[in-house]
Amino acid sequence: MTLYNSIGQGYNHSRKPDRRIVRYLIDLLDLPLGSVIADIGAGTGNYSNAIAEKKYHVIAIEPSSIMSSQAVAHPHVRWLSAKAEKIPLPDNSVDGAIIVLALHHFSSRLAAIQEINRLVGDGKIVIFAFEQSKIPSFWLTDYFPYFIRDTKDSFPPIEIIAAEIRQITQKNAEIINFSLPKDIKDLFAAAGWNRPELYLDPNVREGISSFAKMPIEEKEKGIKQLTEDLHNGSWDKQYGELRTQESYDAGYRFLVIGN
Repeated sequence: MTLYNSIGQGYNHSRKPDRRIVRYLIDLLDLPLGSVIADIGAGTGNYSNAIAEKKYHVIAIEPSSIMSSQAVAHPHVRWLSAKAEKIPLPDNSVDGAIIVLALHHFSSRLAAIQEINRLVGDGKIVIFAFEQSKIPSFWLTDYFPYFIRDTKDSFPPIEIIAAEIRQITQKNAEIINFSLPKDIKDLFAAAGWNRPELYLDPNVREGISSFAKMPIEEKEKGIKQLTEDLHNGSWDKQYGELRTQESYDAGYRFLVIGN
């Protein structure tokens, strides 16, 4: 929570809900309109509001007051200040739950999954997460090697997470690949795979937790080198064909937990 209290000040500048991620979340939950969905680690509520706009009721659960204070009020979104490991709601109190790029910030992943599973009962949990195996081949790590270290520390292999979830919940856990579209709106860590200029924007960097944790010397060195390589054409010479691709598998995955 300390991390998000520090990066949360400008979170809404770059972290907007992407319509394709919203569609995946809703389709994978497979719930009737009007159902109650818990958004665990809701941040500033962008995905909570986007799902509420599709005629669902959402309980946005977020421990950081800096994040939740930036939320735009929505009549079908109720906010609850709580950590994922201890949520003050009864058993079977929601029809389904989502976790969008928040799983790695929980103090105890296992305790959080157990708690969320208690809330949903027979309902589904849909997690949007990151798979660490792709990060060493991502060009961004040429400039900021810290991303490799941070990813290995923060993101266990998705198969391990799925196995943990199956054991805790006694439910199936399906892994679904999600390739990033060329115009993805939610500017998380790999969103600039084909738009390297994004990483020169401090507003974008401030919304990415790895940049917030990165040693300042490495960050400054990487920004300087990327700026030079974009100016002299080196980046485009080596990676320019990415600009023509429609999508890119950077390691983002959906995990669908349910029988």
